[in-house]
Amino acid sequence: MKQVDSTFYKRADEHIHLSNSQVGEKISKGMVSASFMYSVARYNAYVSVSSFNSSKEALEAKQATIEYFMAEYKQMLEENLDDYIANYAKYMTHKKI
Repeated sequence: MKQVDSTFYKRADEHIHLSNSQVGEKISKGMVSASFMYSVARYNAYVSVSSFNSSKEALEAKQATIEYFMAEYKQMLEENLDDYIANYAKYMTHKKI
């Protein structure tokens, strides 16, 4: 992952804590994950389009924007999966090994 600012992980943790607080008897982790992912996509679309001067510019950059976010997400997901796999016993203390 690219270099991040000093509060990057704090902000990420706040989003994760909010998501975890939404999990309950009738709302599964998968349901929360789906709405969290939708909100990230919605916010990234907003941030991306707001950086252009027109919808034409945004449309012209649409594929490059998608490719950028897909590559970034893939890298972040791979890094986090590797971390969870390497630290399974530590992170998944409620699970049998």
